[in-house]
Amino acid sequence: MSPHGAKPLDVVVDGRTFRRIPIHTDVLRAGRDPVEAVLTFAGPHVQTGDTVVLSESAVAIMQGRGRDWRTITPGRLALAMSRRVTETAWGEGLRNKYAMQYAIELIGAPRILLASVAHVVGKVLGRKGWFYLVAGLDARMMDAPCHTGIEENFNLVIPAPADPRGTCAAIKAATGFDAAICDINDIAPAWCVASTLTKERARLLARSFDDNPLGQFDEQTPIGIWREVESATASDTGAPADRPWTERARRPTLRGGGQR
Repeated sequence: MSPHGAKPLDVVVDGRTFRRIPIHTDVLRAGRDPVEAVLTFAGPHVQTGDTVVLSESAVAIMQGRGRDWRTITPGRLALAMSRRVTETAWGEGLRNKYAMQYAIELIGAPRILLASVAHVVGKVLGRKGWFYLVAGLDARMMDAPCHTGIEENFNLVIPAPADPRGTCAAIKAATGFDAAICDINDIAPAWCVASTLTKERARLLARSFDDNPLGQFDEQTPIGIWREVESATASDTGAPADRPWTERARRPTLRGGGQR
């Protein structure tokens, strides 16, 4: 469990109260459909007006994008580039040679080199983040191995999920509920990578998860529910709301699976 203990379920953002409900799941593995996982684990708890929140790492693992570092052989470019990545409190990321090599394989050496040029130009101009702006989500969100609390995932190098917007749209199409894929951790403010929400609602959701109520260690809660309490309906008293999805929707077509 998290050394910080359980977080309060309710949080106030901009004077509005939101409830964050962590959902315990099985260990989500490669090949599991994210839509099916939402239906199975969040389905019994979700209510009208809720948004289903998924960890970005969990979605990437379910999609088969997590890769065991022992299957990666860093080349000379990865070795040279990883040594130049600044060490920060945000995590090892591309400073890890295996993570850098996987990023090169995913986005290509030319783009990594172009991103390096952008970094130098940005540094001269006093601008930060140009490397990741050019390199893209897979580089920006790459998690080095051994940074997860789930033993089955200790050795995985995990990039960004594929098509996060499309995945959120598929979840909403199958369930009728809004969905968001978020990068949530104990160090940085939460970031809504993609969602079916408006820009303002996505901002409120991200700020609601800044204290990482889903946990960072072995909680096994990679799915959560976000609910605005003060605009709640009668269903918030505990009576389950009608499920918008149908039995047909329980056979999702996405092929995708894992978690923190």
